[in-house]
Amino acid sequence: MTIIRLGYVAMSMELVNSSPSQTMTFAQFQKLENREAAIRKLERIAKSNLQNCLRLLKHNKGNDIHFFRLSSRLIPLANHEALSDWNYLQPLKSELQELGDFAKQEEMRVDFHPDHFVLLNSPKKEILQTSTATLALHVRLLEAMGLDITHRCVLHVGGGYNDKEKSLERFIHNWMYTPQKIQQTIILENDDTTFTLPDTLYLCEKLNVPMVFDYHHHLACHETEEWETQWARVVDTWSGSPLPVKMHISSPKNDKEFRSHADYIDVDLFFQFLNKVRDSTPQIDCMIEAKQKDAALFRLMEEVKKRDDVEIIDGSSFRLI
Repeated sequence: MTIIRLGYVAMSMELVNSSPSQTMTFAQFQKLENREAAIRKLERIAKSNLQNCLRLLKHNKGNDIHFFRLSSRLIPLANHEALSDWNYLQPLKSELQELGDFAKQEEMRVDFHPDHFVLLNSPKKEILQTSTATLALHVRLLEAMGLDITHRCVLHVGGGYNDKEKSLERFIHNWMYTPQKIQQTIILENDDTTFTLPDTLYLCEKLNVPMVFDYHHHLACHETEEWETQWARVVDTWSGSPLPVKMHISSPKNDKEFRSHADYIDVDLFFQFLNKVRDSTPQIDCMIEAKQKDAALFRLMEEVKKRDDVEIIDGSSFRLI
């Protein structure tokens, strides 16, 4: 029997004033005449983000949620070239450590999904350098939290650049020059416009990287609708990971905006997937990508509880029977 564990992304619809993504633009930073005062303000924003993130983890604990995506915007302007002298980790050391300690104590799986502009297959050197710097920031945050960095950052393959095969090979070429710590952190996801399940599997198997299967993305972008024959290969990419298999679940907003995420999860669509993977692996952690965040998770669990083909474990987990 396979255990299904649900998680959600970065923010709560239930907690008020709890954003972990408060920010300051560089234009706003420049308007402050005293540079040191501006940096202190950045640090206050980052501290507030981390404190709110801890509130979210405590909210998750109270609702039996064991899987959570951290915001990639915890520290505004951390990698801005004009602030290269800012040692942002030092003033945030205690908040980061507290966050990591709580996640470890409660055995929560936490990870990141860096923004779409992180492109390891870019043909432009400056974009590749910026992408590598962004990924290095995520590694430093995980290390400052005292968390194992292994397989904690989900990435898309990148751009097609009018030649998908060449772009796949460029990813492999650029990977060879990517620092080992960053390599260790990455897991790859099929996308909804260019790189299909087989494309992503090709990279994952060649580079020994786990694959995150996004079912909605597959429905939106595929050469053949069939995915079931590839599922065992997806599971096998996780064989060397300390973490369970991970997938993404979302529902189309509507037929016209099929690629956009709906507010909630279509339980029937979800179980179309789950019924095909039953008993294929001991556990699957399913990240809900829905506009209503934790509210979508709560509604989905209420619908799951009505089914007779599951055994409820707790507020976010159930067993397929």
